[in-house]
Amino acid sequence: MAKWFVVVDAQVDFVTGALPNPAAQAALPKIKEAAEKALADGAKLIFTLDTHYEDYLQTGEGKHLPVKHCIEGTEGWKIVDELQDLATNAIMLPKEHFGSNLWTEYIAEGDEVTMCGFVSSICVISNALTIKQIEGVEVNILKDCCAGLTNEDHEAAMTVMKCCQCNII
Repeated sequence: MAKWFVVVDAQVDFVTGALPNPAAQAALPKIKEAAEKALADGAKLIFTLDTHYEDYLQTGEGKHLPVKHCIEGTEGWKIVDELQDLATNAIMLPKEHFGSNLWTEYIAEGDEVTMCGFVSSICVISNALTIKQIEGVEVNILKDCCAGLTNEDHEAAMTVMKCCQCNII
């Protein structure tokens, strides 16, 4: 059984960039502390990267959220400075959609995954529920280390993940 610590989309555009979020800014010290503790306890670290291209506004997502963000190679696509030291030695998992379809390349039956990041009601929940489909995987969500676009969206995401047998911590 492996332990994983997953930081979802802790990128400039979700904190201070194209989609600035004071709740995300406030969560960064908590994420850093939790990730450092997880690493000290032997967990492996994965950072996901929301990744879009110049044609973003023509994509399905872009039509629903018409704010260009996380364009590959831009400043907004980068991991925030506060977590750069952790990201240096982490597995980096770019994803073009809300959730990655590559989780089974890393996570196996019986593993334990602790997750945090942004946006709780979109990418955190999408990845948590995708990982939860791997038989026997425990998924823990660090509620105070996540942020939604609104507090209502954040709370709704926590409720849905709890209903889907994720542990909300």
